[in-house]
Amino acid sequence: MYLGRIVAAGMTAKGNVVAAYRVSSRSFPNRTANLSGETISIIPRKGFESDLAKNPYIAYNCIRLAGKIAVATNGSHTDPIIEKIKAGMNLRDAFALSLLAMDYEKDSLDTPRIAVGVDAETKQGVVAIVRKDALLVNLYDLVPGKLYYVSTYGKNAPSLDNVDNGFDAACADCACNYVISQGVFADFENPVTSAAAVWTGSGYHLSVKDA
Repeated sequence: MYLGRIVAAGMTAKGNVVAAYRVSSRSFPNRTANLSGETISIIPRKGFESDLAKNPYIAYNCIRLAGKIAVATNGSHTDPIIEKIKAGMNLRDAFALSLLAMDYEKDSLDTPRIAVGVDAETKQGVVAIVRKDALLVNLYDLVPGKLYYVSTYGKNAPSLDNVDNGFDAACADCACNYVISQGVFADFENPVTSAAAVWTGSGYHLSVKDA
């Protein structure tokens, strides 16, 4: 099953919150996740920089942090969401306002913008999407071993049906591997690269992995 891009929010078996992102792509598979400080960006792989001229939406910050909060998205809406959170706005409103303002991507497929956020202090997560026909923002109380997800296609609405109930990744590297090829994600086609932020008790550990 092809779902396109996927974001996920949940908690490890030991109770540490997780935000993860996976690029799945048929049109632009030559991309990678790049870690720099507290930011992970999706960029073209070396030799494929010209892809940006074909579609400006394929490069962006996909994970950013704000204290005990981590945000993961499939586009440039990562930045306004995290800036609103840094300014003191709650998760629901930061996601809803940013997605409403930026709307779905105006490419040939009307690609939805998807996003998740997790708060290590409140143990809550938000899963959100803006499509051409809807804006949906769901807030969840996170529990160990469960990962909520939403995708640009197919599973494109936050739902209790879109959940991995056997999430057992213990670290950021493990979470990257998990959303590429384990659990429910093993059935989703065309993985390209992944990124994850996992709370450690004193901060977030970030990791990236190409498929």
